[in-house]
Amino acid sequence: MQRLTDAVKHLIIVNIIFFVATYYFLNSNYVIKLLSLHSTESPLFEYWQLITYMFMHGSFAHILFNMFALWMFGSALEQIWGTRKFVTFYFLTGIGSAVIYIFIKYLQIQSSVDDFPDEAINLILTEGAEIITQSKNYADPSLGGLNALINGQMLGASGAIAGLLMAFGILFPNVELMMIFLPVPIKAKYFIPLLIVYELSMEFAGFSWDNVAHLGHLSGMLIGFILVRYWKNNQFRMN
Repeated sequence: MQRLTDAVKHLIIVNIIFFVATYYFLNSNYVIKLLSLHSTESPLFEYWQLITYMFMHGSFAHILFNMFALWMFGSALEQIWGTRKFVTFYFLTGIGSAVIYIFIKYLQIQSSVDDFPDEAINLILTEGAEIITQSKNYADPSLGGLNALINGQMLGASGAIAGLLMAFGILFPNVELMMIFLPVPIKAKYFIPLLIVYELSMEFAGFSWDNVAHLGHLSGMLIGFILVRYWKNNQFRMN
């Protein structure tokens, strides 16, 4: 059992405040549209979303799982790194995950728009965002797919959490993890490669029922890996 460290405690509190305010005191559709991360091609995109998306969650189960992982892995890392270094890592992985996510989405959009007439593109840019906001989409699968690509959103702390998990695995490779969806304990150095394979397979499978941003998870893990290796090789210190 990990002690709840200061930065982790405050991050959990802020996430809970955002969640409660969004769904119980404010217009949830408007707040999610405003603060979740959208592609740069969408009229809903704003620069502050690179940070605010990390504090938005789509359901109670979503925030519960993320906050549990933040406590479990984040507290261990904050204890060995210190608060400033931990907070720096957390936001760099979260923002880095967002930057990679929207860059790859940009490439996907650019490779897809050539298959559609200008009228369809203009239709998506003028009304597609509002349709997505209402949890609806076009009946035509091709048009709906492009609309989801342009105006879809990513929300949640999962990118930063994935970065924390990667860091934990590098620093504590032999610690055994007992995960909810695994019946037996597994060492971190084995769990992380399995998780990467799972995330990649789900991202490429593209199941219609799967609304998890696997690309965001993978991006967070990549940034986390780069940061830990860079800090380790350069003996990075932050008091």
